Amino acid sequence: RHQSYRRSSTILSKWLLSLCVCQPACSKLFLIYVCVFLPGIRTPVSPQTQTSLRLLMLVSTQPKERYDSYPIVLIVYLCCLSWLQSVVDDWIEAYKTDRDMALLDLINFFIQCSGCKGVVSGEMFRNMQNSEIIRRMTEEFDEDSGDYPLTMAGPLWKKFKGSFCEFIAVLVRQCQYSIIYDEYLMDTVISLLTGLSDSQVRAFRHTSTLAAMKLMTALVNVALNLSINMDNTQRQYETERNKMVAKRANDRLELLLQKRKELQENQDEIENMMNAIFKGVFVHRYRDAIAEIRAITIEEIGMWMKLYSDAFLNDSYLKYVGWTMHDKQGEVRLKCLTALQGLYYNRELNTRLELFTSRFKDRIVSMTLDKEYDVAVQAIKLLTLVLHSTDEVLSPEDCESVYHLVYSAHRPVAIAAGEFLFKKYTHTLRHTHSLSPSMNMQRTYNTHWGKNHPHSARLCMFQLHEHAAYLVDSLWESGADLLKDWECMTSLLLDDPVPGEEALTDRQETALIEIMLCTVRQAAECHPPIGRGTGKRVRDLRLDDRTRMTELFAVTLPPLLAKYSIDSEKVTNLLQLPQFFDLDIYTTGRLEKHLEALLRQIREIVEKHTDTEVLEACSKTYHALCNEEFTIFNRVDIARSQLVDELVDKFNRLLEDFLQEGEEPDDDDAYQVLSTLKRITAFHNAHDLSQWDLFSSNFKLLNTGIENGDMPEQIVVHALQCTHYVVLWYLAKVSEGSHRKVCNSLLNWKQMRMFCLMCQRYLTNSISSLSQAFTILCDVLLVFSHQMVSGGREQLEPLVYSPDDSLQTELLSFILHHVFIDQDDDNCSTEALHKRRNLLAAYCKLIIYNVVEMNTGADIFKQYMRYYNDYGDIIKETMSKTRQIDKIQCAKTLILSLQQLFHEMMSELGTGFDRSSSAFCGIKELARRFSLTFGLDQVKTRDAIAMLHKDGIEFAFKEPSPQGEGNPPLHLAFLDILSEFSSKLMRQDKRTV
Repeated sequence: RHQSYRRSSTILSKWLLSLCVCQPACSKLFLIYVCVFLPGIRTPVSPQTQTSLRLLMLVSTQPKERYDSYPIVLIVYLCCLSWLQSVVDDWIEAYKTDRDMALLDLINFFIQCSGCKGVVSGEMFRNMQNSEIIRRMTEEFDEDSGDYPLTMAGPLWKKFKGSFCEFIAVLVRQCQYSIIYDEYLMDTVISLLTGLSDSQVRAFRHTSTLAAMKLMTALVNVALNLSINMDNTQRQYETERNKMVAKRANDRLELLLQKRKELQENQDEIENMMNAIFKGVFVHRYRDAIAEIRAITIEEIGMWMKLYSDAFLNDSYLKYVGWTMHDKQGEVRLKCLTALQGLYYNRELNTRLELFTSRFKDRIVSMTLDKEYDVAVQAIKLLTLVLHSTDEVLSPEDCESVYHLVYSAHRPVAIAAGEFLFKKYTHTLRHTHSLSPSMNMQRTYNTHWGKNHPHSARLCMFQLHEHAAYLVDSLWESGADLLKDWECMTSLLLDDPVPGEEALTDRQETALIEIMLCTVRQAAECHPPIGRGTGKRVRDLRLDDRTRMTELFAVTLPPLLAKYSIDSEKVTNLLQLPQFFDLDIYTTGRLEKHLEALLRQIREIVEKHTDTEVLEACSKTYHALCNEEFTIFNRVDIARSQLVDELVDKFNRLLEDFLQEGEEPDDDDAYQVLSTLKRITAFHNAHDLSQWDLFSSNFKLLNTGIENGDMPEQIVVHALQCTHYVVLWYLAKVSEGSHRKVCNSLLNWKQMRMFCLMCQRYLTNSISSLSQAFTILCDVLLVFSHQMVSGGREQLEPLVYSPDDSLQTELLSFILHHVFIDQDDDNCSTEALHKRRNLLAAYCKLIIYNVVEMNTGADIFKQYMRYYNDYGDIIKETMSKTRQIDKIQCAKTLILSLQQLFHEMMSELGTGFDRSSSAFCGIKELARRFSLTFGLDQVKTRDAIAMLHKDGIEFAFKEPSPQGEGNPPLHLAFLDILSEFSSKLMRQDKRTV
């Protein structure tokens, strides 16, 4: 009984849905059925009915006007894919019974899917032409909202579009053996869709074009099936006819001939239908004004050429795709490329694409630099398919233009370019090795080096442009196995080449080591390099990869360091490898002897080198190995302590001789002190060396430099840096300690105070090292400012240090004399400009964090226009940050900077200056730029703008005219400059101001 109720409810639901699709007025009848009849059954309903109930709940939340515009049951009907088959079958049965009424229902279906409220009546269908019907529907179409089902947002309407397309495909598929050939159904539908696709109403044109293109795709499938059946029938006919006369069945031959004739007739009819759609819809709509419509046509023609290549894959159809690759909208260009990818993927179609490739190849190559990243990615992927099909089409210049994209900041573009590069190189190597004169030599080659040797060797020849990390990231998706073949890389570096094979050059060895380091880092950190991507993990590192990496490099790293110990660049990269080790492997794998060898090599490198990069790499390696969580900590800590002991003892001994009174140190003594100080400074950066009391010796060295004035600059630089590290390590220990430790650290605070005074003395002394002293002083002032007590660290209050007025003045004077200089005063190199930008940024941080008075920023802000190209971004960001801290004080600082410029102008031009002069116009332009930084929200900046005007007006009338009463004030012209801000002043404040 339950099954009977369930079956009856499903039948009734389908009947009511079919009725309501054709008669929107019956929608309420369906609602009554759902809300009244179904609850009375009290039995589980069918899944289809449950789906309709859920969809009705979604539709009920739509606005009333949408409910009135589109039949609610139509939406439910189109969203139930499981019902499409049965609904189409029911419609076909209705068509066979009364084709006019069924066809009228289908016409209304297309009209309503366009969002039109109108309904085509039976009388209109019988007595009016399609153009007249479309005109009548256009008159009843409400275009005020501009909204129709295909463009509406939300999951329900997205499902509607897919179901709409699926409905057309199912309809043609179910009709392909019967009524599709009655010369009435398809003619009427094609004629209607052709007329609608030429309508001025976007909704009609969009919906009908989509319907026509999907109808064409469905017909292409029918034509393809007919072609296959014709080939099979012809093959059966030939087989039967070739039999002996006695075994030949003439009746079967006649049946096969008749079947082939019918199939040919059907094929001709389908081709006529496709030709009508193509010429009536596609040819006009592929260049429609709406990008979405153009994209639909290109997407579908690509599908036709892919499905039925014998009929469509020729230049008559390909030219439309080629022309549309120049479309202004990225969405359309993207559809062109994806359509072509489906064709080039099938290598059997390559011969038919030769002419198209030769004609449009340059356009595809240029699209790799498309402003739309999605288009550029697909263009590169298409070129990869072209490269896979034939290597002769793309010239070296074409390939070179794609190679450089591996350094793109957009990761999908770089990944696509990396795949292209990898495919090109592997294809070239395979071709080269296939021409090898000796197979035995090749077999020996692969046995000795490993299968990836030629790839690794060729990879290191690629031009790195000092961005190997980006190259590795680009190749990570396509060539991870090659990139992680560290055994092959180390064998290339350590083993002698086989006979007949050239050894790697020095440049190639450097490149290979850098690539090896980047692959290890990429595998360990699992995220792209800085500046590329979102920082998300690229691929999780498998535990066996890290174990394999550690086991390999724990053994091979010491001999690599021994081989390249005198090469700074190679050693710096190799020393970074232990940072990514699984240090447990040294114990579990019984590799302690290799750890000892590594520590010996690092010690020797420290003794040999004085380059800062190499020494810092050694320091970081010790820091990575000195991890208390691992059992190797004690062994590494002892080796580190012994090395630092020797360095400090040597430094103190050399310093005592170097600073002896009455003796002038020679260059050799200075070099010995400098090299030892460099090593200590590099280690103090990553390690706490407080127990060696380096402050006293370095302070003594700096003090002697000030008194004598002949201290070498590099010694002063590293002494300042080393002392800076001493102060920072003291602060780090105090921050982690208790209040008692803070009280006991006041002595260290006195050392910090002495160090700041020493840096200040170097600022006022023109001996050397001014930039280093300034940068360090700014850092110390920032670290020990009032900001250090934030975050619940009130116990650090005694350590707060604020600069006095004299120090603030000297800092500002340094910036004005060493940063804001004309190009003629400096060699204006990029490196020098970068250093000056760093100095300005260091001082601006003091302003932002309120370490120095905000009004000192006036001297910085007034340089905004003059040095815009060099420092404009820094100054603008400083203004933005200060406004966030205190809007009113920031406004006062801005007006102060304009007043200072006004004073300078009057000092230069006198009181009778011309307001059209370049100096006055420059101040006005600066005021205009300042005004733009306040934004459009006048409410937020109301008080600041009012205060700015108040100060400006007071300044304009403050100084009387030197010519006596009755003459305008001396600074009256400043009101002209102030007027640049008047547009930001609210109306109710103008009278007050």
